[in-house]
Amino acid sequence: MSQQMGQPMVILGDDAQRVKDRDAQSHNIAAARAVSEAVRSTLGPKGMDKMLVSSMGDVTVTNDGVTILQEMDIDNPTAEMIIEVAETQEDEAGDGTTTAVAIAGELLKKAEDLIEQDIHPTAVIRGFNMASEQARAEIDEISTGVDTTDEELLRKVAETSMTGKGAELNKELLSQLIVDAVGAVTVESDDGENIVDLDYVNIETQTGSSAGASELLDGAVISKDPVHPDMPSDVEDADILLIDEPVEVDEADVDTQLSVDSPDQLQQFLDKEEAQLKEKVEQIVDSGANVVFCQKGIDDMAQHYLAKEGILAARRVKKSDIGFLKELTGARIVSNLDTANEADLGSASIRRDDDDELFYVEGDNEASHGVTLLLRGSTEHVADELERGLTDALDVVSQTVADGRVLAGGGAIEVELASRLRDYADSVSGREQLAVEAFADSIELIPRVLAENAGIDPIDTLVDLRSAHEDGDANAGLNVFGGDIEDTFEGGVVEPAHAKEQALASASEAANLVLKIDDIISAGDLSTEGEEDGGPGGAPGGMGGMGGMGGMGGAM
Repeated sequence: MSQQMGQPMVILGDDAQRVKDRDAQSHNIAAARAVSEAVRSTLGPKGMDKMLVSSMGDVTVTNDGVTILQEMDIDNPTAEMIIEVAETQEDEAGDGTTTAVAIAGELLKKAEDLIEQDIHPTAVIRGFNMASEQARAEIDEISTGVDTTDEELLRKVAETSMTGKGAELNKELLSQLIVDAVGAVTVESDDGENIVDLDYVNIETQTGSSAGASELLDGAVISKDPVHPDMPSDVEDADILLIDEPVEVDEADVDTQLSVDSPDQLQQFLDKEEAQLKEKVEQIVDSGANVVFCQKGIDDMAQHYLAKEGILAARRVKKSDIGFLKELTGARIVSNLDTANEADLGSASIRRDDDDELFYVEGDNEASHGVTLLLRGSTEHVADELERGLTDALDVVSQTVADGRVLAGGGAIEVELASRLRDYADSVSGREQLAVEAFADSIELIPRVLAENAGIDPIDTLVDLRSAHEDGDANAGLNVFGGDIEDTFEGGVVEPAHAKEQALASASEAANLVLKIDDIISAGDLSTEGEEDGGPGGAPGGMGGMGGMGGMGGAM
């Protein structure tokens, strides 16, 4: 409302909802913390999995933070802001999504305590910014430089990322595959920096075998059959044509009806269609191709003509596979066969594995360095979770090679940072000092949760960790398998520095964004979808956090 000439003026509609000041902050903090707590139990090697059931009944079993948050049916604008933290972390660092979201939730919890002590949110925000900047500077000082040719250390980085994601039993084999894959697509730039191009790494999954049967293959793996039994299955020095248009009869853009008076007229139509298909095949032959990978369909008649010409063809190849073949073979993707020519062709050697029903495509181009991780799992759920785990490990190892810095894991870096931030807080004047101390307390959530998820007393663990760090052991972390405090860097628990920096930056920025909001106004339901009523926290209408948390039920 606005006051004018002593009379109140209503500027909001009848259906508008508004929550102000402390109520708005409490509502936003509660929603953000709900997201954080939903994934906290997945953190670490001993973290638990979540079963996510979609509205279509599809089941996903995972402990990958960003996958859980993306699949959950969340219906609250503040909660979605926290999900963006996980997505940003995944895009920038490849791993550490659960860490980023958990720290963001803990920062908001500590901030709420400070606000209740009449410390203004602006002071809290300034303190968090100062602490975040200082923490990232300390990470750079604490981190250890990596020799990118040190395969043993890179394997430890990969194993740390994969542990707890369904790959423990075969982590030695899989970590070696990861390191070999990253090495195959790493090039040195003119200024001496390492560039890892993961576009040249393709991941394929196959069910029916154990993860120990996974392998790294030069080139691409295409899980398709030849479209005709008379086609060749192996082609050396193949000239490959990639097509993203159907090799079928052109259809009219609108529905049409034709009347025929005699069988001869019908035959004319059929002959015309056959001539059309024959012309398309002739265009493929004229281009010089002897192998065709088509993203769309191939008509039965065209299949027959292609087989007669001795051309190997596969249809309905995935768009991602077509893109990878383009990078691998040097071919251009053809959208119109009328323009296809020899310049569009790529070169490779192709062989068929009838047992696994796969094509192996190995590039002949010297500049080509594409590889495929063929991951095998006993069931589809196992293979999918293995793929998520190895995708994260690929990103983490590539970041390590590019960035060149690593840290001790197992909560070691968080306890060391917290100790240094408390020392730094002594030099900060004003109420921001309390916010810096709250930031230090918040990042110690990570070792506490690691201990909780491993069934170890979190308070005793934190006390022992602090004691070890006060004695000068900056790499002292928690061994979640034995419950001991040890030098986790020597124990092989190694994390990339870039991922930790990104997690702290994302968490603090998200927390500050939520804290800066003191007024929520909506023309109707404050949820992001639908018009559901009610919810926790005493907020009106659809402000009940996350659709009454109904959508999150499948993840708990």
